[in-house]
Amino acid sequence: MHDTHHGGRPRRLGASCLACPLRLKSAFKDKTDDEIRFIQAMKIDHRILRAGADIIHPGEEEAELYTLFSGWAFRYKSLPDGRRQILNFLLPGDLVGLQASLLSAAEHGIEALTEVELCVFPRKRIWDLFVKMPTLAYELAWLGSREECLIDDNLTSVGQRSASERIAALIISLYRRADALGLVTSNSFAFPLTQQQLADALGLSLVHTSKTWSRLRKAGLFALSGGRLTLLNPRLTNRMAAIYDQEGARRPLI
Repeated sequence: MHDTHHGGRPRRLGASCLACPLRLKSAFKDKTDDEIRFIQAMKIDHRILRAGADIIHPGEEEAELYTLFSGWAFRYKSLPDGRRQILNFLLPGDLVGLQASLLSAAEHGIEALTEVELCVFPRKRIWDLFVKMPTLAYELAWLGSREECLIDDNLTSVGQRSASERIAALIISLYRRADALGLVTSNSFAFPLTQQQLADALGLSLVHTSKTWSRLRKAGLFALSGGRLTLLNPRLTNRMAAIYDQEGARRPLI
């Protein structure tokens, strides 16, 4: 599906928001047709980026707002010497770039972990949500708070959990998120993270990450083959079971 920007340049809008396959997933709350049409009217592009591409680069001014339609991405901050902290991982349906779109310049970067498709919304239209669709504006704020909660969980892991607990908690939480999106088959899902990315997310050295990863695999938590991770025993310990048994709330989809 194509349309045009105000200047006449073609834009690719992808599937109609009313027919969006993500809206059928159990992870998301229902919306009224009027709300979905309002979202459709806001959308200005449907963008495809390769793995490794910047969705938002640090310092970018006037960044747009996105919904991740397909693929995986991650948000990160880098130090001047090149060290990097991955703040959280983004899966389909996640809102991308809310903080950057509200600030004059992005204070973090967002990188495509796999090839991604993005629904693009102009930052200048965000205020329209608050004026014309306060329910959607509330959901926008809710999604921003949810992202903060994901970062809080990761910070808790880095500060209080052992290396084994950190890796197990991340694997199990990603599994649960992927399962709610219908991405899990026979306890298996595509797992595109490298051990370096795990290390960057969990505050571990690459060597320590590699040794701990091997230890958890030998203990029977998971198997990895052909880029797919199979969760074998999420109740390997009581602490792992507590993470696995947490109920996930349905969330809005913008």
